[in-house]
Amino acid sequence: MTMEGLFRRIHTAMIDRRVMRFYLGFFLLLSFVFIPAQASAEEPLGASKRLAYLVSDIRIPFWAIMARGIQHSAASQGFSVEVMSADNTAKLELENSVKAIRRKVDGIILSPTNSSAGATLLKLAAQAKIPVVVADIGADSGSYVSYISSDNAEGAYLIGRILAERMHDLGWQDGRVGIIAIPQKRENGQARTSGFMRALEEAGIKGADLRQQVDFSHQETYRFSRELIQAHADLRALWLQGSDRYQAALEAIRDSGKEGQILLICFDAEPEFLDLIPQGALVGAAMQQPFLMGQMAVESLQRHLQGEPVERLQQLPILAVSADNIDQQLPLIRRNVLGLLP
Repeated sequence: MTMEGLFRRIHTAMIDRRVMRFYLGFFLLLSFVFIPAQASAEEPLGASKRLAYLVSDIRIPFWAIMARGIQHSAASQGFSVEVMSADNTAKLELENSVKAIRRKVDGIILSPTNSSAGATLLKLAAQAKIPVVVADIGADSGSYVSYISSDNAEGAYLIGRILAERMHDLGWQDGRVGIIAIPQKRENGQARTSGFMRALEEAGIKGADLRQQVDFSHQETYRFSRELIQAHADLRALWLQGSDRYQAALEAIRDSGKEGQILLICFDAEPEFLDLIPQGALVGAAMQQPFLMGQMAVESLQRHLQGEPVERLQQLPILAVSADNIDQQLPLIRRNVLGLLP
């Protein structure tokens, strides 16, 4: 599939934003009316300064690592933190937002389910005059103290080059690459796809197709992988725009009788990658630094609350890791990527 074709798919996925915003706003109004009044009377947390981390789905390791980074930094800054997961549902996400505001937290760190939802949540926080730092997933609009993100486009481009080089080394440059993507309504999802496709186009390698994850389950990832393998006889690689369901993709390759014939490359990282990449089970991974991102979010809120200037946009590099450089990158991977403190 050409880059134009992929962006046509992305555009189709994005056209419902206005409708989505309407329903999110309508639900927001209902939330204020129907969330039980006793929520505002709940006991405050023990510390004098309180933060809420509104996260799309804490069950995904990336977000759990970011939460640990937030908690680690908050402890040293004198904050208490309540982590409030939406479990990937818009309804729970809005309920969590209302609860955090009614508890009169001093600040919010926000990793929304998607960019459209982020705009609604920022509007809600602004009305309550609660400062917000957005971490990783951006918002379509809204006011915030700082947006801390990864350079998704560049990270995806670099990992795409690693994959392209490996395919050329194997003589597979005429094969295609399938993508199992995070939702393309997210700014980071769009950036990952565009950066990766740029690398493939420069190398003369064609994309096969793109499947967008919905529930991020093992079953969904396995099904998407099998569909891509079955639909494209010349498939030579799968790119998973996440990390925690890598095993499902490996199983799909094995069950399709394609071991040794289809490469797998990922975004983000799992502890197992420290072994799988040197072993060659994975070509590599573009690793964000969620632990460091969480720390920076707390520090930014702290500076803001003290009246100090905060850079509105803060962007961290992504580590493009392969068997060739994993040993050199290991200290950063262990701490900033995986949150493994000594």
